Amino acid sequence: MIQWVAELSAKTVGMENVFIATDDKKIESSVQDMGYQVVMTSENCLTGTDRLAEVAQKIEADIYINVQGDEPLVNPEDILKVIDAKKANPNDVINGYAVIGANEDPENVNIPKVIFTEDKRMIYMSRKALPGFKDDKNKPAQYYKQVCIYAFNRQELLSYGDFGRKSKLEHSEDIEIIRYMEWGQTIRMVETRPGSLAVDIPGDVAKVEAALKELHNA
Repeated sequence: MIQWVAELSAKTVGMENVFIATDDKKIESSVQDMGYQVVMTSENCLTGTDRLAEVAQKIEADIYINVQGDEPLVNPEDILKVIDAKKANPNDVINGYAVIGANEDPENVNIPKVIFTEDKRMIYMSRKALPGFKDDKNKPAQYYKQVCIYAFNRQELLSYGDFGRKSKLEHSEDIEIIRYMEWGQTIRMVETRPGSLAVDIPGDVAKVEAALKELHNA
């Protein structure tokens, strides 16, 4: 799965700009055999963004794109959209989102749901279905979920890592982007192609494999 995501990322930014961050020696060896660069991080990273903060300490860049290794259905064009959004909004953290599909349950706690302003600034993200409603007539016609493609500048990452702990709501929700929200940092959401599925639990593997077969047989 890591190789799959790395290859999709390389289509966007070139293989020379793809780095796999890990604390696992087996992953390091496997990735190097694939021809990709590896950045070894500590074993006590609280989140993937904390891991990327360690990468930022070692590698200087204007923009850092985090494509999580559990997103094998990521579209290279969506990575470009996130990059473009960061260039246009250099002081905003960028995060992808997509429509929750008909085969997905908004009540599934493994799917972070997101709500945002009309100009796409994140309001909140939760394991619970968002937005809530009092009467059935007010039930939202559509729910949106987080897609784990992020864009940061170097200082945003270094500040995140220096914090040294999970923030209060981040700890409750177990959603790392919330740490920025609790600081008052603007998080700008970028719409990505529908159909993205993350591998959060072993049961997701079969769904993702079926989606990949359908995608590549289309």
